[in-house]
Amino acid sequence: MPVLCSLAVSPSGRLAAVGARLAWSGETMADLGDNVTIPEFSCLLQMDPYLKPYEQDFRRRYELLQKQLFLLEEAEGGFDQFTRSYNTFGVQRRPDNSLYFKEWAPAAEALFLTGDFNGWDKFSHRYTKKEFGKWELILPPKHDNSPAVDHNSKLKVVVHTKEGQRLYRISPWAKYVTKEEKAIIYDWVHWDPPQPYIHIHPRPKKPTSLRIYEAHVGIGSPEGKIASYNNFTTNVLPRIKDLGYNCIQLMAIMEHAYYASFGYQITSFFAASSRYGTPDELKQLIDVAHSMGILVLLDVVHSHASKNTEDGLNRFDGSDSCFFHSPPRGEHSLWDSRLFDYSSWEVLRFLLSNLRWWMEEYRFDGFRFDGITSMLYHHHGIGTGFTGDYSEYFGLQVDEDSLVYLMLANHVLHTLYPDCITVAEDVSGMPALCRKVEEGGLGFDYRLAMAVPDKWIQILKELKDEEWNIGNIVHTLTNRRYGEKCIAYAESHDQALVGDKSLAFWLMDKEMYTNMSSLIPMTAIIDRGMQLHKMIRLITHGLGGEGYLNFMGNEFGHPEWLDFPREGNNQSYHYARRQFNLVDMDHLRYGQLYAFDRDMNRTEDKYGWLAAPPAFVSAKHEEDKVIVFDRANVLFIFNFHPNKSFQDYRVAVEAPGKYKIKLDSDAVQYGGHGRLDHNTEFFTYPEPFNGRSNSIKVSIGKILQTVSQDDSVFIERHWEETSESEGCGR
Repeated sequence: MPVLCSLAVSPSGRLAAVGARLAWSGETMADLGDNVTIPEFSCLLQMDPYLKPYEQDFRRRYELLQKQLFLLEEAEGGFDQFTRSYNTFGVQRRPDNSLYFKEWAPAAEALFLTGDFNGWDKFSHRYTKKEFGKWELILPPKHDNSPAVDHNSKLKVVVHTKEGQRLYRISPWAKYVTKEEKAIIYDWVHWDPPQPYIHIHPRPKKPTSLRIYEAHVGIGSPEGKIASYNNFTTNVLPRIKDLGYNCIQLMAIMEHAYYASFGYQITSFFAASSRYGTPDELKQLIDVAHSMGILVLLDVVHSHASKNTEDGLNRFDGSDSCFFHSPPRGEHSLWDSRLFDYSSWEVLRFLLSNLRWWMEEYRFDGFRFDGITSMLYHHHGIGTGFTGDYSEYFGLQVDEDSLVYLMLANHVLHTLYPDCITVAEDVSGMPALCRKVEEGGLGFDYRLAMAVPDKWIQILKELKDEEWNIGNIVHTLTNRRYGEKCIAYAESHDQALVGDKSLAFWLMDKEMYTNMSSLIPMTAIIDRGMQLHKMIRLITHGLGGEGYLNFMGNEFGHPEWLDFPREGNNQSYHYARRQFNLVDMDHLRYGQLYAFDRDMNRTEDKYGWLAAPPAFVSAKHEEDKVIVFDRANVLFIFNFHPNKSFQDYRVAVEAPGKYKIKLDSDAVQYGGHGRLDHNTEFFTYPEPFNGRSNSIKVSIGKILQTVSQDDSVFIERHWEETSESEGCGR
């Protein structure tokens, strides 16, 4: 019987499920969970009864969340005000044009402000010490009533420590930081333009089918340089729209001093990276994307921070803690970075306000949270293999401070912005990661299906074509927690990085440089690679999840890896670019892969299989290497056999009627051989087969022999086909 679940939320944002205020200070960890009711926990148990033995863990987590919400309401008037702390910290221009500066530096002995405005005098403008480690400074306006600090002028916080050190720091709340061409350290630049950019277009509605284009602004050009926000707006956004993606996941936007970190070593959390342009140019990029009906997600990094001190958060007040745990807990041994103290009130203020800032100021539509596995466990996933045993997800190995922070972040975001999308990067398989907070879950909308790209790479790297395990492929694509939505992808930026290979490179390798011309016959390697590139993407798209992701350039089989300028490559930008120009050359086959990716997305947009319930797999035939499944009244047929094709092959369908081909990877325009007649109509037989009520017979290709340039003979690997049932309601 369905369970009706409901929850009341107060206007200030505190969950109203407890019903009574608790004496939090008098409770021990053992007591937590005894006095709280999770409003919709029965919904979670209905979805997965095997979680029942861990009910106490869920209750404790939920009560810790309640405690935070209770304290936020008592101390700050609710999370609405608390998460707008970017309006009070850093630097603020008041209505009378005076400037108000505020920082949190609990270990500091004294704070001073210096910069262009005072000729870099280190002692003339001293902050006043306030309670709880806060420091404040007010600068009256100039005689002409203009602000004391000009727009685009440089500033520094001078921190005096109890040990007598004098440190030069950037405000953690800095909205804009820049670096001179040959400098190493970033500068805090006061950003207060006289005419700031005003967004014109409203946020698009949250789509039911999420098709994500993972993108990096700096590599968004064929030229060997750092590309700009304006370049992305003008040249890349139209391509994304044409390809049929309805969401962009922007990487490396939060400022990071080291370009080759791919944006994952953040130094300034509130600053949009200046290497691509100004904050207003990023705002325009997002605004134009919204005008095209495209959502924009920020790849947010709250799992760790750069160790940089002069232009980062590390040792801001001179101590080894402040925003972070003291070592060793506050250091990540593999990432060489600092780890936040999520139990700290001011760290919660900083991180939650950071999320709110990107939503409000830039109008992002949500976030992809990086490094969730590292946050969830004290071991950070280092040297740990997750088997799926539920005991791995509960107990002392779980870092409940960071887990509750993630619950709080999702609760805040989804309460304030109901259409906000949050995606978790987690390799552990944490149960209830993508269930509502009100059920006891962490509240994410999607998780990344990270096992899928690993499986494809493993197959291409280790197995011959005839050794492919069809059942294992289907298992990997369908092995996800029921009721928790996944973003499926065949490859992301991880596979494009130097040291690994993209799917196209695994399939075609060096021949991509010499044999991708459509003016010459396809070699065996290019033919096989082209067909498998399309097949792998479509089966991942159709079977692998409730959303789909592609990394920029991989849709057309970008021929090179990704490597940012660094000492090891002589600071070269040659591989830190995307060669979109290859798609525009009619004589190259890259455009054929691009066209298939485009039409695959457009077909999904029409039939909506990503928003449909999981597929019904009616065939996973090991000997024939055939996979058949239906989803959203669309029938998918894949033949992965390297040298065997079939006539009058019987496949199962549920809906009776007439079927027609709607997407065929063997079509000539996609680099195929055009062996199917798209005017053919397929009629069902009322004969149950493989768990479905009806069946049809199809021809899965003919054997094609092609003589390559070295006169060797090969048998071409076949395609997949997608069919639509006519006369049946979707």
